[in-house]
Amino acid sequence: MQIRYAAALLLAISPAFAQTLPAGVAKGPSVEGITEYRLPNGLKVLLFPDASKPTVTVNVTYLVGSRHENYGETGMAHLLEHMMFKGAPNHRNITQQFSERGMEFNGTTAMDRTNYYEVFQASPENLKWALDMEADRMTRSFIAKKDLDSEMTVVRNEYESGENSPFEVLFKRMESIAYDWHSYGRSTIGNRSDIENVKIENLQAFYHTYYQPDNAVLLVAGKFDPSQTLAWISKSFGAIPKPKRKLPQFWTVEPTQDGERQYAVRRKGDVQIVLVGYKVPSALHPDADPLAFMGQVLTDTPNGRLHKQLVETGKAAQVFSVSQPGIAPSLQVFGAVVKMGQPVEPVRDELIAAVENFAKTPPTDEEMERTRRDYSNAIEKSLNNPQQVGVALSEDIALGDWRLLFQGRDGLAAITSKQVAEAGGRYMKRDNRTVGTFIPDDAPQRAEIGTAPTAAELLKDYKGKANVLTSENFDPSQDNIMARTELKEVGGLKLALLPKKNRGETVALDMRLHWGEEKNEFGKQMLAAAADQMLARGTSKYSRAQLADAMSKLKMSGSLYHFETTREYLPDAVRLVAHVLKDASFPQAEFEQMRQQWIVGLEAARNDPQAMAGRALAEYFNHWPKGDPRSVMTLDEQIDAIKAMKLEDVKAYHAEFYGAGHGELSVVGDFDKAELVKVVGEELAGWHSKAAYAPILDKHAEKAATRITLDTPDKENGMFAARIAMPLRTDDADYPALELANYIFGNGGLKSRLMDRIRQKDGLSYGGGSSLDAGDRDDAGGFTIEAIAAPQNMVKLEAAVRQELERAVKNGFTAAEVAGAKSGLMQQRVQNRSKDDVVAGAWSHFRYLDRTFMWSKEYEVKLMALTPEQVSAAFRKHIDPAKLSVVIASDASKAKR
Repeated sequence: MQIRYAAALLLAISPAFAQTLPAGVAKGPSVEGITEYRLPNGLKVLLFPDASKPTVTVNVTYLVGSRHENYGETGMAHLLEHMMFKGAPNHRNITQQFSERGMEFNGTTAMDRTNYYEVFQASPENLKWALDMEADRMTRSFIAKKDLDSEMTVVRNEYESGENSPFEVLFKRMESIAYDWHSYGRSTIGNRSDIENVKIENLQAFYHTYYQPDNAVLLVAGKFDPSQTLAWISKSFGAIPKPKRKLPQFWTVEPTQDGERQYAVRRKGDVQIVLVGYKVPSALHPDADPLAFMGQVLTDTPNGRLHKQLVETGKAAQVFSVSQPGIAPSLQVFGAVVKMGQPVEPVRDELIAAVENFAKTPPTDEEMERTRRDYSNAIEKSLNNPQQVGVALSEDIALGDWRLLFQGRDGLAAITSKQVAEAGGRYMKRDNRTVGTFIPDDAPQRAEIGTAPTAAELLKDYKGKANVLTSENFDPSQDNIMARTELKEVGGLKLALLPKKNRGETVALDMRLHWGEEKNEFGKQMLAAAADQMLARGTSKYSRAQLADAMSKLKMSGSLYHFETTREYLPDAVRLVAHVLKDASFPQAEFEQMRQQWIVGLEAARNDPQAMAGRALAEYFNHWPKGDPRSVMTLDEQIDAIKAMKLEDVKAYHAEFYGAGHGELSVVGDFDKAELVKVVGEELAGWHSKAAYAPILDKHAEKAATRITLDTPDKENGMFAARIAMPLRTDDADYPALELANYIFGNGGLKSRLMDRIRQKDGLSYGGGSSLDAGDRDDAGGFTIEAIAAPQNMVKLEAAVRQELERAVKNGFTAAEVAGAKSGLMQQRVQNRSKDDVVAGAWSHFRYLDRTFMWSKEYEVKLMALTPEQVSAAFRKHIDPAKLSVVIASDASKAKR
C-alpha cells in the first residue's frame, strides 16, 4: 500500500452507464467506479461519476516534476506551474474566469509530477469550460517573457517565505546533503539564482517537451454525464496532435551511502530542531508500506514510542516523521523540536537509538492494530470526499498507474509486525544516516537499496473490489435544508437536526457551549484556554493515550465540539464527548507538558514577521483593559501567565464555568434522530454551569491611523498588515454591498484587484488579500489587508496597496466586476451548503442568533439585487484610506538594499 501522503483517497462507484465510445477512444481498466480511457494522442482519461454532491473536480496530472529539471533550471517545474495560469489563445484571463465561476483551483508541484485542478458547481457549462480551458493550455499556454518577468519575483517571494521557516530551511539542507547525484536532492522550490535567471527559451522548451497529451492524465470526478463528458474530451483534447518528440530518459542511480553525514543550519530563531534522515526504497518497493508503519508507531501523538520517550518526559516539545515517497529511492526523516535552552544532543542521541534499534523491538499487536485502524480511518474519510481525488491519485499516477492506490489499500491488513521490524533493520543504519560527520570505518554498515518491481508487475493479478456505498442526491438549497431540518430544544441546548443518507454513513456534529459573562470571566483568559486544552489529556476513566484510542475506535475526526463520525458510532461519540467535558481529570504531568508545548509555540512565533505584524495590529486596536476577556494580551503577558498558572486554578475554572445550560448542537448526515435526542438529553440536559451567563459583546472604538515598523533580522520575507476599524453588523443594510466590494478588491483570489496589482502586474507578492469583519450582535467591524513581500519590496508594496485602495474609493467598481463577484460568491455559497460540517456549523451559528437558513436566502436576494452604484457607494461610505493603520514587519537591513 502506498501509505505515503496524509490520507489516501478512495472513492465510491456510481452506477454503470451505457456508452458508445467516440471514434479512436479505447476503454481501459475500471476499479471501484473509476474507468480509464485512452485517446489516440496518448492522453489517459479517468472518469468517476458521482452524483451525491453538486460539484465536479477536473484534474490534470503531468508526469513532470522537479526530478526532471536540468542544471541551472532548478525550480523550473514549479515556475511553469505558475505560468500556466497566465492564459492561452482561447482563455486569456483564466484566473478571472475562475473567480466569476466561484471555482476552487490550484496547482501543485512535486518531485515526479505536477497537477492542476478545479472544483466547481456542477453544470454542463462549467464543466465544458474547464475541459476546454485545460485542453487550450495543455500545449498552447503563452509562456511569455513579460509574464515570466513578473511571475519570477512572485515565485522568488514564495521562496523567501519558506526561508523564514526553520523547519523548511533545515529540510532543504537535508535533501541536498543526503543525496550526491540524484535530482531528489534538489528542493522543488529551486535555487534562488535559477529562479531569478531562468531563460524564457529554456522554460518554453521544458513546457513543449513535457506538457503533451501522452505525458498527462485527465481526471473528471463528481456530478456529470459520462457520455457527454467523454465526447467533449474527445473533441477538445483529441484535437491535440500526438507529439513526435521522445521523452528524455534518466539513468542516474544514487550510490549506496558510505558513512553518516552531519550538517548544521545557523540562523536566528526561537526553537531547536533535530532531523535524522535515512534513504529508503521507491514507493513501489515491498518495504515502502512497512516503513510507513514504522514511522507511525514511532511518532504518533500521543501513543508513539518517541512521544512517550521524549515528549512526555519533557526532553522535547514535539516529535514527528516525514516521508518523501517517490518513484526512485527517497528519504524517511524523523525529527524533534526542543525548547530553547534545553540540550539538543541527548534528544538527538535518543532519537537515533530509538530508530536504529527499532528492529530489535518489533511493533506490538496493539501498535499494529492502532496503526492499521488509523490508516483505515483516514482512507475511509477520504473515500467520502471526491474533491480530494485529483491530488491523491496524482501520486499514484506518477508511480506508473492510478490503480496502485486501491491495490495498496487491499494489502493493508497483510502487513505484519515482522515485516515492519525487518524493513526498519534494513535501512535504519548508521552509515545510511544523515545527521553526523564522516568517520573512517573498517566495517561499514551500508544499506543496499533493492530494485523495485514495475507497476505492471505489481498489478498483473490484481482485481478491484465492488462498491457497496450509496448516498442520496441532496439538494443544498436553503428551502430544502429548512424542510429537512428539525429544530428543537433539549435542556439548555438548541438543536438543529438534519438527517440524510450519506456515502459511508458519515455524519457531522457541531456543538457550541456558552458560559460566564464579562465580570466573572475577568482575568481568566488563559485559564479558560488552559482548561479547554487539558480536556483531552485525561479523564476519570481514560488516560490521554486511552482517550485517543477511544476516539479512534469511534471513527471520530475533528475536535470535541466539531467532529465527524458514522451513524453506528454517533451515540457513543456523544456520550464520550459528554464524559470528557464533565469528567476531565487534569493530570499534573499532562499539565506540565501542555505548558511547555504552549510556551514553545508562542516563542516560535516571537520573531516571525506574519505573527509579529498580526500581534502589533491587534494590540493597537485593543481598547479593553487588561484582564477583560475581550482584551488582547501581549506575547510576554501570555507566556508569564502560563508560567505562573497553577493546576488547581484550572480545575477550579472548569468546576465553576463548564456546563451545557446554554448552547447549540447541530447534526447533519446519516443518523437516527430519536436516538440522538435521547442521548443528548441523558448526557447533557441536566448539566449546568455554576457561573452566571451573559453574552460578552465587543464594540467599535475609533482609532487614529498609525504606521508601525518592526525589524525582523535575518528574515528573508516580510509582512504587511493594515486595518480600518468601522462600526458594522451582519444585519446592516450596507453589509451585502461591502461583502461584494471586498470580494472584488481583495477576497476574490488571484483576480481580485489587489492580487492582480501586487502579484500579476507588479510581481511583488506571492500571497495577499483583504477581509471584512462584522459583528452579529455588536458593531465591532473592520476591513483588513495583508500581504507578504521581500523586505526590499515593502515600500513598493505599501504604495501599490494604497493606490489600489484610493482608486477603488474614487472610481468604484464596474458592472462586470460586480457581476463576476456575484457569480463567484453565490457558487461558493452553494458549494459550502453541500458540505455537512459547514451546514452543521452554520446551523449552530444561526441558532445562537435566533436565525434560520431563511436569513441566508434573504441575504442572497439582497446580494443579487445590488447595483454597481450601490456597491461603490457602500465602499466609499465605509472605507476611508486616511484611516488605514499599517504595520510592516521586515528585515530593516535588507530593505535598504
